[in-house]
Amino acid sequence: MSELLTERTPRVVAARKLLRRAARVEAGRFLVEGLRPVRDALAWAEDDPGPRENRRVHDLFLTDAVADRHPDLAGRADAAGVRVALVTEKAAAALSDTVTPQGVAAVCSTVTVGLDEALAGDPRLVTVLVGVADPGNAGTVVRTSDAAGADAVILAGEAVDPHNGKCVRASMGSLFHVPVAVHRDVDEVLDALRARGLTVLATAGDGDTVLDATAEDLLAGPTAWLFGSEAHGLDDAVARGADRRVRVPIHGRAESLNLATAAAVCLYASARVQH
Repeated sequence: MSELLTERTPRVVAARKLLRRAARVEAGRFLVEGLRPVRDALAWAEDDPGPRENRRVHDLFLTDAVADRHPDLAGRADAAGVRVALVTEKAAAALSDTVTPQGVAAVCSTVTVGLDEALAGDPRLVTVLVGVADPGNAGTVVRTSDAAGADAVILAGEAVDPHNGKCVRASMGSLFHVPVAVHRDVDEVLDALRARGLTVLATAGDGDTVLDATAEDLLAGPTAWLFGSEAHGLDDAVARGADRRVRVPIHGRAESLNLATAAAVCLYASARVQH
C-alpha cells in the first residue's frame, strides 16, 4: 500500500468506468462509495465461501485521511483477499458521483441473482418494484425491505440498475443483505411468485381492499407486494394481474404517498402480522 494512486493510474481509471451502467454490465462489477456501504461490502466479502480468486470484493481505495481514521478497513480487506490501495483526494473524487466524496470506495462483483435463486426456499415476504426508475427510491425500498425482513427484492420491467451509485448509497448496505433480482418480463415474475404460493398484492389508490385491521388475514400468509413507478404507479394491466388491489387509507388531505413511504407502510403491515 506504499504507492499512492492518482486519478490517472490504470486501476483508478478502470474503476471509474464503473460509474456507467454499460461498463458495469460488461465487467460484472460495480463501485461502492462511502464508509458504511464499504464496511457492508467487506462483511459480504468475509462471508464468501468461495475461493479467494473468485472473491466478491476486488479493490479497496482509501485516502490517507480515511486510512488513518479507520485502520481496520485495510486489515479486513487484506484478510478477505481484497487489493488495497491509497489514493489521492483527487482520485477519490474521481471514483465518486457525489458532491462530497468520503474518500473510500470499493470495486465489487455485482450482487444481483436470478429470479429462481431470489425466490428459493419458502419466501414469505417479497418486494417487487415494477418499472421504478429513480435510484434513490429503489435503494430506499431495498433498505426498507431488509429492515422489514423481506426475503427478496425483485426489480421487474424497465427498472433502474440496482448497482447505480445513488441506489447503492440509498440502500445503506442492504444491497448486500437481501437477495435482489432483475427480471424484465413482469408476467414471468408474477407466475414465479404464484408458483411459490405467494399472494400477489398490488398497491393502488382505488384498490378494493383497505390496508387496515381487516386485512390481517390476507397479510398473514406468504405475500408479494407490487409497487409501481414514482410518476404513474402500477400499470393497469399489471395491477389487474394481482390477486388483490390494496390501498393505503389517506386520512388527511394529501393526494397520495410517495413510493418509499407507501412501501414502508405496506411491508411493515405484513411484517407486523407475520412476526
